[in-house]
This record gives sequence, structure tokens and C-alpha cells, in this order.
Amino acid sequence: MLKFALPATAALALIAVAAQSSATDQNDDTRLGGMGWHLSEEPGLAKLAYGVANSDQLALLMTCERGSAQAAVYGEVKPVGPQMVRASMMVPIDPLSGGLAEEVSMSTTSPALQRLKTGGRLQVEGEAGQFELRANRAEREAINAFFAYCASGRA
Repeated sequence: MLKFALPATAALALIAVAAQSSATDQNDDTRLGGMGWHLSEEPGLAKLAYGVANSDQLALLMTCERGSAQAAVYGEVKPVGPQMVRASMMVPIDPLSGGLAEEVSMSTTSPALQRLKTGGRLQVEGEAGQFELRANRAEREAINAFFAYCASGRA
């Protein structure tokens, strides 16, 4: 009987751990590796990044100049939508990696960015396919400050 009880108990424990991990992933699948939304400001420029705080581990970086309605988008993932425009024919240096980058420009009033502003969700696409980046309440305040800066020049 012990031969059957031990494997059955171990199997139940593994199922419980897997179910708990799965439930955690479903509730907050964008928090893997401590990643989240972060806002920073330089003179005349606001930066909204999705990545690990205080590091260069970023999946997405959006910048806008004070009072501009356009955001430059860099990173491993890009917002999904037809509203992206290649910023220039020249290939700039990627501020995330220091290598060559494909800079895309996007209106801050585009549907994808408005969903981020109003709902805290941004549908993105990268090598791993399409997925959604979500913001918690504190991050949504930073996101709203970014869009306010872009629109009026005040964060």
C-alpha cells in the first residue's frame, strides 16, 4: 500500500504546485522577472519603459519630447497596430542596446497607446509572438504622467 500512497501523494503535490503556478501566471503574466512600467524624465524628454527597474533590461522604450503628440518606440517588442511609421530612412543607435535600431514613431493618440493610457494594457509583438503588457495602479499613474508630458510638457 505504501508503494501506491507515496507516488500518489507526490503526484498530487506536483499538480497542486503546477496549478498554483498557472494561476499566478494568469493573474499577472506581465510581472515575470520583476518587469513593469517605469517613467523617467530628462530635460525636454520623457521616457516610458517596460522592463526591470534601474537596469537596462527593457523590452520596450517609448520617448516623447515635451508637448509632442508623437512617441518614438524602441525595443525587442513593438505595439501591435497599423499606426506605426518608420521614423527615418537613417538607422539610429538603439538607446537600449547601443546597437543599430529600427526607430518607429507612433501618435500618442493611436488606438493602441490610448488603450495603454485608459486601460493599462498594451498589445505588443516580438519574436515570441503577440502578448499583452499590463500595468498595475501605480504604473498606470506613471503612464498617465507620460501622456500628460507628451501632450502638455508637464509630467
